[in-house]
Amino acid sequence: MAVIVNFRGSRRRKSGNQMILTINDVTTKESAQKLVGKKVVWNCPGKEKKTINGKISSAHGNSGCVRVIFERGMPGQSLGTEVKVE
Repeated sequence: MAVIVNFRGSRRRKSGNQMILTINDVTTKESAQKLVGKKVVWNCPGKEKKTINGKISSAHGNSGCVRVIFERGMPGQSLGTEVKVE
């Protein structure tokens, strides 16, 4: 399992469909780079059970975080929630 930490972006501009994830048991940049290309699925809360799919694009920093590009913009309520890495 992984947790969405934040949007990817700079001080003034945020990327709506790119997120930063922390993954359990991944603590180095080298182990994070092995996950590039894997699929990520976020389940929307609510009555309609929608999913938003994404793909791990690269490592982010030296502590094992990864960047994920989702197929469309992510809502703010997704921050701090769990996603499934397949």
